Amino acid sequence: MAQGSGIEWTESTWNPVTGCTKVSPGCKYCYAERMAERLQAMGQANYVNGFQLTLQPHMLELPLKWKKPQTIFVNSMSDLFHDDVPIAYIKRVFDVMNRAHWHRFQVLTKRAERLEALSGQLDWTPNVWMGVSVESDDYRERIKHLRRTNAHIKFLSLEPLLGPLPHLDLSGIDWVIVGGESGPKSRPMNSAWVIDLRDQCRRAEVSFFFKQWGGKNKKQAGRVLERRVWNEMPHLSKRRKDLPVLA
Repeated sequence: MAQGSGIEWTESTWNPVTGCTKVSPGCKYCYAERMAERLQAMGQANYVNGFQLTLQPHMLELPLKWKKPQTIFVNSMSDLFHDDVPIAYIKRVFDVMNRAHWHRFQVLTKRAERLEALSGQLDWTPNVWMGVSVESDDYRERIKHLRRTNAHIKFLSLEPLLGPLPHLDLSGIDWVIVGGESGPKSRPMNSAWVIDLRDQCRRAEVSFFFKQWGGKNKKQAGRVLERRVWNEMPHLSKRRKDLPVLA
């Protein structure tokens, strides 16, 4: 069985690496850090080191055992392009994704410079989607690094959105996810920032996914933006025809 996920834009998670370190303000109240500490306290074997970065080689081939095609978020509890993850290990992760061609894999990083530097050494099959996190205007340069990679599908996770992101260059970008921060210390998100990003995506013909308003009670806040839910996924024309289409 795959590890089902409550994350709105994916179906399952796979963590061949766990743990991370903070690199920018979006990391301040990291949900993965809170979860890792909780799992460590519960005695979960993969989290004996808490949130310290740890390779989990016994998890590498797990997606090959999942026969039902699904969308899989890679390293929801870490960052595959963290400096402490060896390139040889990253290649092993990519090898599994390449072989598990019936799944879609969504990889997300804040280490966009390392991503670009290593891109030419990786095998970018069409079922590997690559994204970068951009939480504020100070980190929009991550998009340039993503654009220079060989990934077939490129996406942005603008979450937690901590400020406006006007006039983004969305050329070469297939998908944009926007979300507010959730949890007990969540920082507020202005609806005008979200509406502007939605409108930028519409003008650029980029698929737009609104994940959540966030807040202390994200379920109560919901994810309706201007009277509708935005669940757009990357355009069909950009995908392999033999991959199943999300509704």
